Amino acid sequence: MTADSGPGNEPASPVREGGLVRLRLDLSYDGTDFSGWARQPGRRTVQGLLEEALAKQPPGESVPRSVVVAGRTDAGVHASGQVVHVDVVPLRTATGRLAVDEHGIPDLARMCHRWNRYLPGDVRVLSARVAPSGFDARFSAVRRHYRYRVSDAPWGVDPLLRRDTLAWGRTLSVDALNEASGMLLGLRDFAAFCKQREGSTTIRELQRFTWRRLDTHLVEAQVSADAFCHSMVRSLVGAVLMVGDGRRPPDWPVSVLRSRIRDSAVAPPHALTLVAVDYPPDEELASRADQTRAIRNPP
Repeated sequence: MTADSGPGNEPASPVREGGLVRLRLDLSYDGTDFSGWARQPGRRTVQGLLEEALAKQPPGESVPRSVVVAGRTDAGVHASGQVVHVDVVPLRTATGRLAVDEHGIPDLARMCHRWNRYLPGDVRVLSARVAPSGFDARFSAVRRHYRYRVSDAPWGVDPLLRRDTLAWGRTLSVDALNEASGMLLGLRDFAAFCKQREGSTTIRELQRFTWRRLDTHLVEAQVSADAFCHSMVRSLVGAVLMVGDGRRPPDWPVSVLRSRIRDSAVAPPHALTLVAVDYPPDEELASRADQTRAIRNPP
């Protein structure tokens, strides 16, 4: 058996409580054909397929099931640097030809190979390792990094990029995009750019929001924050794109932010990718998790 993550992907027990060992898994997936990250009855989700693959262990091996994710992605959103953790029951001794490490965990490289055989081609477990003490994929994170790609070519998107790039149809000014984005940086209440959830805070620290032109017709936004609320990245991008093509003045997105009223277009999900999650040094993981829980889950 494993520790269940419970409602809202909250870990049910601290690391290694009850003899469990926590594993960190790094993932990549093409979100095109998924109904988002979170498991949903009757829907194809990344969490659902991953947990099915993790559960297919031979008798006698550790059987991980419910996973906790660093950042839930919406339907259609991709990831090249997603992080999850899972608590497993270790094996106390080797059984037959099965060797275990000092944590009672079988060879994780071999387990990754097996999991990827069970998984479809649009999701991969890139690596797995025993997590440091205090590690929590969600609450220990200090920063998430996303990218959003847009083609402003008059003919749309290169067919080879159509699954992760938005066709905008209007010429974009990178200078205007960066001017508008820069006004949104800092610790702010992003209620105007979030789908609010009861009991959840919309205060976030937007640490980076920059644009660059990759080639003649391809523009990329790089967006980083301590955390993002639901639809926040796509809402920010949608607002700033309207500045970039000249339909809104540079200060329009920040005026929307100050109003705290949702009044901007939400950019489509398929051009958004979670590229990385940052964590503090190992000795700060537990304190960071405690600090984040206090902020994210107010009484």
